[in-house]
Amino acid sequence: MSFVENKKAGLDFELQESFEAGIKLTGQEVKSLKQKHGSLDGARVIVRGGEVFIIGMFVPPYQVGNAGKDYDPHRVRKLLLSKKEIEDLYRESENKHLTMIPLSLYSKGLLIKIRFALGKRKTKGDKRESLKEKESKRDLRNISHSV
Repeated sequence: MSFVENKKAGLDFELQESFEAGIKLTGQEVKSLKQKHGSLDGARVIVRGGEVFIIGMFVPPYQVGNAGKDYDPHRVRKLLLSKKEIEDLYRESENKHLTMIPLSLYSKGLLIKIRFALGKRKTKGDKRESLKEKESKRDLRNISHSV
C-alpha cells in the first residue's frame, strides 16, 4: 500500500533502474505517513560519507500540538541500504551523472520502505514528446473502447 507518491518523477525525469530501501523515521512521522500526509515533490536521494539520505521530503507532524518545538518537517532522513548497494549507487550516479529521485513511500509488512530510481532530467522537448505519446495512447485506447 502506497502512502505518498512522486507523480511528477516520470514527467520530469527519464527513469532507469529503481531501488528499494528502508527509511529511518520517528513514530509521529510514521503515523503521519500512514494518514497519507507528506510530499516527495522536489526531494532527492544523495550519498554522503558512505551513507544514503533523502533531502527535501516533507512530513508534517501527526498532531501539531504534540510535536516538539524542534520538529523539522523537512529534516534529512537516513535510508537503510547495505554497503555494497551504497557503493553501487554512488558509482552509477557519479559515472553516468544521474540523479536519484524518490518515487514512493509504502509499507511492506510492518516496515516503511522507499522506492527511488536513477534518472536523467528531461529537456522541454523530451517532456513535450512524452506528453504527446501519452495523449496518443489515451486516444487510441478510447477509440478501441468505443468501437
